[in-house]
Amino acid sequence: MKLSAILTSKFAVTVAVALAAVPAAAFAQKPPPPPGGKAPPPRGVQGQDLNESTIRSQGAHKILGEVWVDNWFTLYINGAPLLEDSVSIRTERSFNAERFDFNADLPMTIAFEFRDFMENSTGLEYIGTRRQQMGDGGAIAQFHDAASGRLLAATGSDWRCLTVQSAPADRSCESDRKPDVSSASCAQTVTPTPDGWMAPDFDDSSWPAATVHSTGNVSPKGGYDRITWDGSARLIWGPDLEKDNILYCRVTVGG
Repeated sequence: MKLSAILTSKFAVTVAVALAAVPAAAFAQKPPPPPGGKAPPPRGVQGQDLNESTIRSQGAHKILGEVWVDNWFTLYINGAPLLEDSVSIRTERSFNAERFDFNADLPMTIAFEFRDFMENSTGLEYIGTRRQQMGDGGAIAQFHDAASGRLLAATGSDWRCLTVQSAPADRSCESDRKPDVSSASCAQTVTPTPDGWMAPDFDDSSWPAATVHSTGNVSPKGGYDRITWDGSARLIWGPDLEKDNILYCRVTVGG
């Protein structure tokens, strides 16, 4: 055997041995870089359709909160922002649940901004495709005392909810080839945002009671089943699951 052949053979054996020692995971394809080259913000401990996090906040009581919303929410506790849905409202099918613990004082005012996904002010989704349609919302939440496990609050008809954006005016908008909010069928109804609506001393007595909807009508998915809901927790929204797109909902509990 020629010297070059011998050296080539020894090199091949060396490479084969070295590769055998490398874990198979090292050859896994790396995910593509995020858009713009920026890493996404941290989202806590991830599970399938469930995001878990601990939030630093002030208060005498440690509380466990659990929320599922179609599609997005921002949560305020005692007037201060606490948590925003970890999946962007720009995500068309952002079905996920959030489980988080935080500290707060009682009594506690819980205030949510709920939003269903809509591509524009007509309230429609999948615009320009065969699936063009009105979206539908739904939300459920519960809060327990972390130490005792006592239920402090759960969404239901005792909550007050104000719809601040509703569209389209008529369901025939779904079949418009170019849906536009300026047309009569696709028009929106907007209610001005009340000042300080998330504050504990805000008077919500004029707001309608939250409308309770069945699981059959909401069809919750993507994390809903990852949470054991208390028997008193109900899916809520405005009166119309399809037309009501932006809502403010609140309740005060404890003492």
